[in-house]
Amino acid sequence: MNTVSTVSKHIWTDKALRPTPAEQRVSIRKDINVPARLTWKDQRGVQRFASVVTRNVSEHGVYVECQSAVSIPMFRLVQFQLEPAVRDDRNLPAALRNGRVLSAVYRVSPGTTSGRPQCLALRLMVDPRRRVTEIPEAELATA
Repeated sequence: MNTVSTVSKHIWTDKALRPTPAEQRVSIRKDINVPARLTWKDQRGVQRFASVVTRNVSEHGVYVECQSAVSIPMFRLVQFQLEPAVRDDRNLPAALRNGRVLSAVYRVSPGTTSGRPQCLALRLMVDPRRRVTEIPEAELATA
């Protein structure tokens, strides 16, 4: 006896149910414009540093604009640190208010000669299970 099995393929047609890239983010990004510093060791082990401007932050990542061209390859571990004068801002993620944060470079956007600066996307190496619970100030006033 010869049986024929049919295989059906499901074609996704409902675009409303697909997640958008904004919905895939673990935490909210905040646009900011504050000075910071990167330090790392190059391939020869020489300590390097660069001044950067932070463009946006989240609990797990930072996007920075370099004030001068730097040679940092993808996946290099760097120390990211906001300048001390701006660390007390309660709008910043807790990990950034504490000082240096070990980070990995996961995207490098090269600068251009027409004036666009080099940018780096950094993944903060913070324990995702250790979330700092912050109570909004409005709730503190009613407690």
